[in-house]
Amino acid sequence: MKLRPARCVRGLKSQPWARYSVKKPRKNYIKALPHTSLLVFKMGSEKEYENTIALESDQYVQLRSNALEAARQVANKHLESNLVNDYKFRILVYPHSVIREKKRAMGAGADRISQGMTLSFGSPSSVAARVYKNQRIFEVKINSQNKNIGREAMKRAASKLSGTYSIRVYGG
Repeated sequence: MKLRPARCVRGLKSQPWARYSVKKPRKNYIKALPHTSLLVFKMGSEKEYENTIALESDQYVQLRSNALEAARQVANKHLESNLVNDYKFRILVYPHSVIREKKRAMGAGADRISQGMTLSFGSPSSVAARVYKNQRIFEVKINSQNKNIGREAMKRAASKLSGTYSIRVYGG
């Protein structure tokens, strides 16, 4: 089944469904946890930098792990091609919240098959990070002469995410 658009899941309408326990499997709300696309959280080199550029959310939004991974890839590629290991890039959110979708039948006679699906709970399909207003999502530490490259990387990352974002520069 194809991936639904981000507008279907980006709102924070209800409580998160994230109860998955290895120690007490009988108490789980979720029997099988969907995998996350986001696996790398720190990139670049570990040293001291002068400035910090952050991508901050301007609204409450829920971001799927595949959208965060796409934003990470485009920002890291821009930084790596322009500043070879002269930056430190981090992702500050983790996708904990489980997104549930109810599979709908399509075609002839689908109304009779899907009739009992009105208030169904759905099955786990993917995971998402719940991001709140003014929360940092990405952070790049670079030197002051490379400030414009870091801002451009954050701008490219924001274009891959749903919602509105602001880029803030901290430090010298």
